[in-house]
Amino acid sequence: MLTPVRPQAPFRAAGLVVVAAILFGTTGTAQALGPDGVSPLVVGAGRVVLGGLILAVVAAFAGQLRDGTSWRWPVVVAAGGAVAVYQVGFFAGVDRAGVAVGTIVTIGSAPAFTGLLGWLAGQGRPSRAWAVATVLAVAGGGLLAGSGAGELSADPLGIALALLAGAAYAVYTVAAKRLLEDGHRPVGVMGASFGLGGLFLAPVLVVLGPAALRAGPSIVLVVVYLAVVPTAVAYVLFARGLDRLPASTVATLTLAEPVVAATLGVLVLAEPVSAARVAGAALVLAGLVVLAVRPGR
Repeated sequence: MLTPVRPQAPFRAAGLVVVAAILFGTTGTAQALGPDGVSPLVVGAGRVVLGGLILAVVAAFAGQLRDGTSWRWPVVVAAGGAVAVYQVGFFAGVDRAGVAVGTIVTIGSAPAFTGLLGWLAGQGRPSRAWAVATVLAVAGGGLLAGSGAGELSADPLGIALALLAGAAYAVYTVAAKRLLEDGHRPVGVMGASFGLGGLFLAPVLVVLGPAALRAGPSIVLVVVYLAVVPTAVAYVLFARGLDRLPASTVATLTLAEPVVAATLGVLVLAEPVSAARVAGAALVLAGLVVLAVRPGR
């Protein structure tokens, strides 16, 4: 059972999720600073394999994999499978539909899928505040994703794969929430789900990894950073917030990620500042303010 929530606990939990989203937002810049010609799928697989191993080892040493509560293995498998499917669906969708469309479809569909799936799973009906915040944040995310795009692609398979990624994110979030509600601790839930997700993606790394290593040692540094910071550290913070908040709220709070990604694009990658970027960031931040005022159900 969940620990009784103190009045300020939802605000602290929301802060943890936003910090996790900030770390998630460094992913694109880290990849851009890596060597050219490396498949993003290899980077994504390496991130989850190494990050999952780190989380599993930390969870084991912390005693959170054997915590006295029986694991619902179908839920654990669903979480681990969703972690793997998200990586494949997102990177393949972006490859076919383009970065702008793939990102818009994924980040726009994930909160909606999460709210619906969480409701169907008995985790509570999403609130009006969530609906308002999600509309604002998704609209802002769309502006941010599309502001640097050239010609937009409407490849049907690419869009379908991006939707698959959004749905997989929802499955993972709702499954992790169920495991937390069962009484498992956040690090244990992340270790179990990402450890299993890493096993699912290990064949991708075995097949495609050797060719990626020929790009130079910098690819290893990129994968290590992605595995440690926006995976192991970020998802522990994500889980701690998810332990206190509805899955639908958490999914919307993570839409702070494109604001961070766009800001780093301007500051680090020298991408141009545009009115669309500023408006998009303002809309996302407005959505986060709505959830900061009413973060619970």
